[in-house]
Amino acid sequence: MFLKRAYRQHPEYWEGLRHQGATAMGISAWGLMTGVAMVKSGLSGLEAVLMTLLVYAGSAQLAAIPLLASGAPIWVIVATGFCVNLRFIVFSAHLRPHMMHLPRWERLFTGYLTGDLTYVYFARRYPHAPTNADEALAQHAYLAGNCAINYGAWMVTSLIGVALANVIPTEWGLGFAGILALMGVGCSLVTSRLRAVSAGIAASAAVVAWALPLKLNILVAIAAAVAICLMLEAGGKGGPQGEARHV
Repeated sequence: MFLKRAYRQHPEYWEGLRHQGATAMGISAWGLMTGVAMVKSGLSGLEAVLMTLLVYAGSAQLAAIPLLASGAPIWVIVATGFCVNLRFIVFSAHLRPHMMHLPRWERLFTGYLTGDLTYVYFARRYPHAPTNADEALAQHAYLAGNCAINYGAWMVTSLIGVALANVIPTEWGLGFAGILALMGVGCSLVTSRLRAVSAGIAASAAVVAWALPLKLNILVAIAAAVAICLMLEAGGKGGPQGEARHV
């Protein structure tokens, strides 16, 4: 996607690079910490590299790592990864009008490359689907620039973390840096009252259910937030009209 010459020659590609570049340090800290965590949790270097290249989902990787280390059942690991990444279903549904004219392979590749912040930046800059070929090219070029920075920062630092896991001391506080990066991503997505309520419910439920084994408090937090917000929407307290005004 971001290697296509037509995208790289477009001014919007460089705008995408510039905008995403503002978050590159946070993504890099998160990637480095994830690479270190994979090896220190017991994965071999090859397994950690393959997980980095194939999964490319930091929050799902961080959720799955302690489960793998503790020997959790495979269904718990899969369910956790699925729930943590449910947001990408929403992202893909929103991006569908922007992408459906592309070949299937490019849509799939774009889906693989698109992360939280690339989606956020793209949705803010282009809230509406393109109406002609020039607009479509500009949108895809911008997203390609976003993805190039995000993917490059993540992959390079994550692989460095894998390679230097036994050298980098835990006293560096990389875990805290990763938490800060995740908080930045989460806060940037809270763009309406309903999303703020959802974040508050999920955080509260995760703390209340902290004592559950196998990190099941993550599943409880997601289920609670989804269930309560669906009830609020059905009751008209945070309906689609209110949501649309704040996106």
